[in-house]
Amino acid sequence: MRFTYTFLFYLLIPFVLLRLLWRGVYAHAYWQRWLERFGISKIKPIQPMWVHAVSMGEVQAAVSLIQALRARYPNNDILVTTMTPTGSQRVRAVFGDSVWHVYLPYDLPGAVARFLTRMQPRILILMETELWPNLLYACHQKSIPVILANARLSARSTRGYQHIGGMVREMLDCVVAVAAQTDVDAARFLELGAKTTKVHATGSIKFDSHLPVNFHEKAENLRHQWGTERVVWIAASTHEGEEEIILDVFYKLKRTFNQLLLVLVPRHPERFNRIATLVKQRGFVLARHRKYDVNKQTEVYLGDTMGDLPLLYASCDVAFVGGTLVPIGGHNLLEPAAVGLPVIMGPHVFECAEICRQLLEAQAAQQVKDAIQLAKAVNMYLTDATLKRETGEKGRLFVQKNRGALERLLKIIETQLI
Repeated sequence: MRFTYTFLFYLLIPFVLLRLLWRGVYAHAYWQRWLERFGISKIKPIQPMWVHAVSMGEVQAAVSLIQALRARYPNNDILVTTMTPTGSQRVRAVFGDSVWHVYLPYDLPGAVARFLTRMQPRILILMETELWPNLLYACHQKSIPVILANARLSARSTRGYQHIGGMVREMLDCVVAVAAQTDVDAARFLELGAKTTKVHATGSIKFDSHLPVNFHEKAENLRHQWGTERVVWIAASTHEGEEEIILDVFYKLKRTFNQLLLVLVPRHPERFNRIATLVKQRGFVLARHRKYDVNKQTEVYLGDTMGDLPLLYASCDVAFVGGTLVPIGGHNLLEPAAVGLPVIMGPHVFECAEICRQLLEAQAAQQVKDAIQLAKAVNMYLTDATLKRETGEKGRLFVQKNRGALERLLKIIETQLI
């Protein structure tokens, strides 16, 4: 099946390049550094520890891991690969030149071979679930240990992988360890054919993210800019089709809370300008985070920078996490919980179902079905200060109690470096 997959991948390359051209219309960075996508790069680290994080969200989750690797192995180069410009930008913003960075090559035998021959990594740590047949096979052939870190599998993904069960088992045979986020994720990897000795339920390293220095001071300053007398609702990581719903709900809530400020943070930066236009078309007064042009008349504050979402969460009163009102599957629910915010999500949480269940069980979150229930949930938390504070504190304690996944992951990595 791997040969069939490779043949089809070669046939699709013209369409892949056309997609890069099309995405570059909205994000010009997609037009750059194409050679890296075919395994050709100018950089040459010395037998690096290699971390792959596909995009912005995975990079953010990997920050604590990369920082720990740098501290524990100060004499080792760290190579970080991503597949998207937003992921690349986040790597540079957080680590600067302290780590090496290139795009991951396409999963073609020649591109992968060129990449591995040049980089010669000691180990590959794949964040979450990045299963690439040719990459895994090539690493296995070169005796490069591969670890799936912070690994997760939704029920939908599991069903999809079962259609190509033979190839999935072959890929999992090339992996030395699977550090799954939950017992449910671990069981799904076992169901797909991973060996019991390789699968460990270590927890999510997102619990182990630490806030930067002066974080709370910055959040307090931002809240003062918005106006301390205002109530603030943040809708973050939103996708196509969600912003319209959010703005409709916001319009209704303004009747009750005339000083309500909506902080709106689209998931993808190429949509920032389009959402700014949508907000203005709806008749709301807009301010943009990158311009810091907020005033008392501002109604919608657009979070249009990369990496500032935790700061925006910490400056607000209640959070809605996007990708859940539309069938995307949801995003990081722990970020708002970690800073003590009540968390609201929609019905589509198949990418983070276990964390969602645990937050609901801890009474730190609320799940809604539609715009009507979303409006009621936001209204409830903004009206009842005690409920808001108690719910947020339950979320903060939930995150605190579940720390430790990073240390368990580091022990697994250490066993492969001896």
